[in-house]
Amino acid sequence: MRLDINLATQPYQDARRFWLRWGTALGLLGILTVALLFSTVAGWLNARRDRQRISEFKSQIAERDRERQKAEAFLNLPANRSTRDKSRFINDLIERKAFSWTRVFEELEGVMPPRLHVVSIRPEMTPDNQLEIKLQVAGDTSERALDLVKHMEASRHFEQTHVVEVNHQTGSPQGDNVQVNIIALYIPERQERSTP
Repeated sequence: MRLDINLATQPYQDARRFWLRWGTALGLLGILTVALLFSTVAGWLNARRDRQRISEFKSQIAERDRERQKAEAFLNLPANRSTRDKSRFINDLIERKAFSWTRVFEELEGVMPPRLHVVSIRPEMTPDNQLEIKLQVAGDTSERALDLVKHMEASRHFEQTHVVEVNHQTGSPQGDNVQVNIIALYIPERQERSTP
């Protein structure tokens, strides 16, 4: 059998090389598309599962809120008010008793910059039952007080530390040119109970 090929009118094309290159690229693109589709479907299924869990948690929170409202309504009855007031008073005493002056001073000693000292310290409970410390410090410069605020924020025992007021004074016998009022939330270290 004889084949007449005229290369002038029908130039030679290496179709095999073309399909090998572009076919491989197309195959890889198809695999990438399938992987992206799989990842999208898996993400959608996970998000759906998360939405279901969130709705379950919301319903549990709503149930707990209803229980709390019933308990508060029961405690607010005239016959139960004295018991409620006594329990609040005792709980406040327990929370105040949990405050350890020794620990607070040890932790302050660890973060206190040189040539700065505590003038007064007053612990108070916030409305959301967190322990807040109102601290008054004195020193020769306000930069040292700002260093104290930075060190307290870096500590794991103090949060939301901020300066409330800075008072400059002259002629102090101890050389205290600045008094600074600082407020911080105190997080006591949780003591782990040792099991016998």
